Amino acid sequence: MTRNHLGPPIETLQREPEPMTNETTLILRLADMVEQMAATRTVAALELQCFTPKQAAEIFGKTENWVIEAIHGRRIPFTYVGKSPRLTAAHIRWVQSNGEVLPSKFARPLAA
Repeated sequence: MTRNHLGPPIETLQREPEPMTNETTLILRLADMVEQMAATRTVAALELQCFTPKQAAEIFGKTENWVIEAIHGRRIPFTYVGKSPRLTAAHIRWVQSNGEVLPSKFARPLAA
């Protein structure tokens, strides 16, 4: 066998690239759909994940002690996984929405 037989024939290297076929288009569309499904599953996985008080404190921007005291004082919703308190994504959204302070309707308007 000579060295010339190791690579592809010269004729194939000089050809123009073939236009995208229906099969190629279908493969690209399938790849996009798989990526979208993977992103959806990531969101669903976060919805089902339980956060430790330390993880929840990082999300809230508070200390772990604040979260633990709020759980023991029953000021925020939580669930037990075994004997450990945990917060779900719904609990975290509840804390964020119930901490919202809306402007008072009796407040003086800003100077114009």
